[in-house]
Amino acid sequence: MQHNTGGYRDEPNGGYGQNNGSYASVGNGSQYPMSGPGAVASSNPYTPQKKKSNRKKWIIGGVILAIIIILGAVLGGVLGSRAGGDDDNNTSSNGSNQGGGNNNGAADPSSGGNAGTGNAGQTAADGNAYLAISTDANSLPIYPTATATSGYAAPTAVAAVWPTDTESPSTSSPRSHPRLLAPAYKWQALRSGLIAQDPYLTQWNETIMANAQTNRNSDLLEYNLDGGLTGSGVLDIARELKVRVKNYGYAYQMTNDTAWVDRTFLELRTCAGDNPDIPFGTDNTRWNPQHFLDVAEFASAYGIAYDWLHSVWTDEQKTQIRGWIIDFGLSFGQAVFNGTADGNTVNTWWTRGGSDPIAGNWNCVCNAGLTMASLAILGDDTTGTAEAVLGYVPDNAKAACMLAVRDDGTWAETPDYWYFGTTGAAEMISAFVTAYGDDQGLLESAPQWNLTSLFHMYNQGMTYKFNWGDNGPNKFSATANSLFLWAERFGEPRYALYQRDHPDAAEPWSMFWYDPSYQGAWWANLPLDRNFEDERDAWASMRSSWTETDGTFIAMRSGLLTGHQTHGDLDVGDFVIDALGQRWAGEYGSGQYLSTDYFSNETQGSARWTYYTKATEGQNTLLRDGANQLVTAAPTHKFDSTGEAQGAAPGYEVPAGSSAFYTTDMSSAYSEGTFQRGIRFINDRKQILLQDDVTGAGAEVQWRMQTNATISLAENNMVANLELGGQKLAARILSPNTATFAEADPVKLSTDPASPPEASWDGNTYDGNPSHPGVRVLTITMPSGTDFSLQVLFNPEYSGDVSLITPSSVPITDWSRTSHNN
Repeated sequence: MQHNTGGYRDEPNGGYGQNNGSYASVGNGSQYPMSGPGAVASSNPYTPQKKKSNRKKWIIGGVILAIIIILGAVLGGVLGSRAGGDDDNNTSSNGSNQGGGNNNGAADPSSGGNAGTGNAGQTAADGNAYLAISTDANSLPIYPTATATSGYAAPTAVAAVWPTDTESPSTSSPRSHPRLLAPAYKWQALRSGLIAQDPYLTQWNETIMANAQTNRNSDLLEYNLDGGLTGSGVLDIARELKVRVKNYGYAYQMTNDTAWVDRTFLELRTCAGDNPDIPFGTDNTRWNPQHFLDVAEFASAYGIAYDWLHSVWTDEQKTQIRGWIIDFGLSFGQAVFNGTADGNTVNTWWTRGGSDPIAGNWNCVCNAGLTMASLAILGDDTTGTAEAVLGYVPDNAKAACMLAVRDDGTWAETPDYWYFGTTGAAEMISAFVTAYGDDQGLLESAPQWNLTSLFHMYNQGMTYKFNWGDNGPNKFSATANSLFLWAERFGEPRYALYQRDHPDAAEPWSMFWYDPSYQGAWWANLPLDRNFEDERDAWASMRSSWTETDGTFIAMRSGLLTGHQTHGDLDVGDFVIDALGQRWAGEYGSGQYLSTDYFSNETQGSARWTYYTKATEGQNTLLRDGANQLVTAAPTHKFDSTGEAQGAAPGYEVPAGSSAFYTTDMSSAYSEGTFQRGIRFINDRKQILLQDDVTGAGAEVQWRMQTNATISLAENNMVANLELGGQKLAARILSPNTATFAEADPVKLSTDPASPPEASWDGNTYDGNPSHPGVRVLTITMPSGTDFSLQVLFNPEYSGDVSLITPSSVPITDWSRTSHNN
């Protein structure tokens, strides 16, 4: 759902991005039209589509939760967070991301529009809590501070909890209904006592039931709210329908109350244009094949409804639902696969594989929707359409979707598009497994998927994700709950143990993907630092603790600037810093997706790079002569760490001498000169040093850091005192002694080339230079002809007696784990 001047366009790579429930926040809790999840990005232009209305805006700033639900004491206490329609998972319906410069806000709140659950506290016999006891201001789990290991252990699986499957499905003999993700034996186990035995299942069940009731009390979905079918205006509707159908189907299975069935059919009739009270079109393009994500999400929703309620639908209703699935969904999928689709009215781009595959969320989501719908009606479909579609999906997904995870686990688009892509892949894989007994070779074709859970975990900082690039549009039904499935598929309990403490876990998929036999502390023996070294998206993550969110976190990028489905920024050397529960150096995330040529291409002259949030000046990096970095950049990097791994206890004390660093040679990103950048922990991870060694630049070089903090300059402007969220941090220039800080507005430079009018969050347009309220830019300008080693030391103002040091000056090329030990 890419947005261009006139509105949306079918973007090649853009899928609907969501940011998994995390608000892109700028750190001070305000709302800013900056960071936030985006929609889709594509490098290939498609037919311009009609602009959506501004039904929901991105909300960025802190975690904005509609309702906070405290679900009483469940084995130690439960804090759940209920997210309303405008939560982290929801971007504006016009595809814009209203975010803040630093995204110091919510980290993965709940799934779109539904109540999310925080954490369940479970107490061991010796009194030590295994699990999170509450959530913080960013919706991150809070763990006990005990440093003793008694009662804590590494992740493991104990005696099986789920009963044995009573069927042996195969491709030639698919499982009986229900067969999508939730086979009958698991429904029976949940109903017969398993929920009551596990605090997480108990909590999630209560939340899902509450959400189902809220959905049923709401108006039926209307199609004409977001721009209609001539734009990607029904994607939000499709996703909302999917959430509702999952909740209704779950509620029926748990209660046998047919009122849930009746409401489901009303919703299906409306979205099929068969409800005279809410008219909607008459032709078979009502699911919007021009933007195939819409088709896929509708197909998924109708497939779930058909399958989960199969036993109670009348024959007439089954015939109607099958007809809608085939006419509005599968027929277009079949035409796309066999090459007979009309490219003017049907988006065919997402199937591309070969040497230039659509390695991103679009292929995953589209194949998942077609898979769910086809498997649902398989055996009842006398047209052969479902069987034909299923014959194409596995190979197409292997050639595109499964390549969206890099060799090191990093998602090929951005950390927020990871949610859409991995959710789609998980639904597709799980559906094949439950219906056929195997995943049709999908995971075997891409073993690197075992690492993508670690990518997600390491990308989460102390406040928010390291959210480079675009963030995506409304999430609604995309969460991080694929970690539950990957835990089971790869035999890694750690992934599930991590995800179960996050608010977006409270939704139906979790009830079937989660294995209650998993026990232990997910952080046990997990290294604090990790180098993601695939050169296409190279980056590193370093922290002082896995469980204490008031600690320190730094991350830096050194990957290629192209090949991200037009979702990336010109950002080699970009970094973020967390300390004291605040994000001091942050990201904007997406610009306004409706802006002219926002997703045009990734060439050097692309209009995309004229927008501040996508240009080099809008990143936390170096700007040479006011110009953008070169899209041909091929930076190299170096990483090292003292290698500590947190133990089993939730409280962690950083040992003496502990450190980690990441350096990158950014020279290829500039037209002249040698540019070396490095970031590291010093003083046992209490302080952070950022250094730039530059020679032969031949022009002015400007150091830039986007922040939500209030800036106060001192000591002849060599110290910048930052205040944010009641906390303080001082940035101090160590060298050269001629360098000084300055404060700037987060706007384009006067020397920048003109950019097209940038769409605003309210549906109007700006002059190409919109403001970003609450965001400031801390700068240091080095004059032309100067070679320098610019060293900036970040000193958080800790409470209590904490000694800070001034490190030695060491050229970046000589950095080592011990090079800065005093």
